[in-house]
Amino acid sequence: MKYLSLFLILIFAFILRTYGLNWDQGFYMHPDERAIVMFTIPLQFPNTISEFLSPTSSWNPHFFAYGNFPLYLLKIVSLIAGNFDPSFALYDKINIVGRFISGIFDLGTIFFVFLLGKKLFNKKVGILASFFYTISVFPIQASHFYAVDTPLTFFILLTLYQLIRLYEKPSLKNSIFVGMCFGVSLVTKISAIPLITAIIAAIAVDFLLLVAKQPHKPRVWLPHIPRFLKRFIFDGIAIIISTVIIFIVLQPYSIIDFPTFWRQNMEQSQMTHDAFTFPYTLQYVGKIPYLYEVKNIFLWGQGPILATISFIGILYTFFVILKKKKERKWAQELVLLIFFLSYFAIVGKFAVGWMRYMLPLYPLLCLFGAVFVSRFLIPKMYLFPRYLSFLIFNFSFLILLVWPLSFMNIYTKPNTRILASQWINQNIPVGSTLAIEHWDDSLPLLEQQNYKMITLSLYDPDTSAKWDLVNQQLSQTDYIIIASNRLYTPLMKLTDCKKLPVGRCYAQTAEYYKKLFDGSLGFEKVAEFKSYPKLSFPLVKWEHEINDSTADESFTVYDHPKVIIFKKIP
Repeated sequence: MKYLSLFLILIFAFILRTYGLNWDQGFYMHPDERAIVMFTIPLQFPNTISEFLSPTSSWNPHFFAYGNFPLYLLKIVSLIAGNFDPSFALYDKINIVGRFISGIFDLGTIFFVFLLGKKLFNKKVGILASFFYTISVFPIQASHFYAVDTPLTFFILLTLYQLIRLYEKPSLKNSIFVGMCFGVSLVTKISAIPLITAIIAAIAVDFLLLVAKQPHKPRVWLPHIPRFLKRFIFDGIAIIISTVIIFIVLQPYSIIDFPTFWRQNMEQSQMTHDAFTFPYTLQYVGKIPYLYEVKNIFLWGQGPILATISFIGILYTFFVILKKKKERKWAQELVLLIFFLSYFAIVGKFAVGWMRYMLPLYPLLCLFGAVFVSRFLIPKMYLFPRYLSFLIFNFSFLILLVWPLSFMNIYTKPNTRILASQWINQNIPVGSTLAIEHWDDSLPLLEQQNYKMITLSLYDPDTSAKWDLVNQQLSQTDYIIIASNRLYTPLMKLTDCKKLPVGRCYAQTAEYYKKLFDGSLGFEKVAEFKSYPKLSFPLVKWEHEINDSTADESFTVYDHPKVIIFKKIP
């Protein structure tokens, strides 16, 4: 088979992305997924046009933190799946439908990574790039959730692919296709806006090349201005019109219910500029722009080896572009590089830095890494004897598999919060008082009615009123349940009251956690549940856990948080 390698890669990718799909056993541990499902289930298509055009329409999600297209897609697919099993259209299993959709989108991303590599370089680069993306850990994890980032990445890559086609063959049809893909990207998540830079680059790159090569010779490039403007205007208008049409069709209530759309998007925008906006964004106070994103890609998102290849690949590809003699290929690759750099420059500067924000760059990281391996590393292997080259090549790929397979270990056993809930139900007497933390999942997941639950509002500003209440609650508490590091990791860092805004210093809260962890608060740790990526070599009976507690919170807190249970000392 001509494309046997790609077929095998897609099969392997499918296994990685669907294994352990019901990892939380229906308890909805991912808050974004939970929110999407909660706004999706009530959706019903209106019976009349007037009802459809009303802001109170049953087809209006009233939720614009993300685009509406993923909600509509989930609703339609779940109804289809419900014909085979009614629970797939209900809260019980609709998340499984969503996670399967997420995995399929990621398979589509792998396919278009291959197509881009093949079109711009060669089949070998395409195969390598698709393999690198297949084994990148963060895309695997993201496929186990139905959030918007996996479909967003697919549609961004599809838009880039259509831009390359538009550059190769400018036409009204290709311009419309670009606009349609861009429109779907925007109704998936508005953060696809940086694609505008790639669209402009694809239209203008030929003219810019003339100016860049001979900036001091207007007589050379001035005659091309009318042709450039004609293409820029006509292609631009076609792209804008098709984008707007798709945007309105797939997200009509951004227009019909514009005040809600605007307000919610402004809230999200505020969050990207100020880490103090929401309690759950306090983790990003003091974030170092760009370095934070690079660190998480390097250590966790791809792993040190593959990330090193990818980062070198960016520099190598940039060098290759500068040295290109074939301007057509030069320009196509430049379109991708411009999008990569502009997206990273814009999103990396955000005050918040969830790892999912960088997911759209992973396909290009893998593509650049594949270019480096194919053009530089693989030729070096031919300097060795054939058998040694064969061994080095295959050993290298086995080493690359270690990181994603170690991460898959977390899906081979029950979620830590489920294990903690079972322990609570079996070991804590009925009627005991359990203190949980606000803004985090409350445990136990089942049989909470058997206990008296108290919520500790530890995100609240450190005031005497707060601590009077907390101390009163602790006096009544038998057990403290910490469901993750969501609160204590950021709050224990916000202790410099001279530099922090008023009400945002948590010196007393940090002291509370310090005493809780060292036992001086009057509580002792009685149980801990954790699940880390694990390196394992059964043949030599060796294994090693990789403590990823320093990763971005979103990498651990959903599918493998550390849960700690403390009991009051008699």
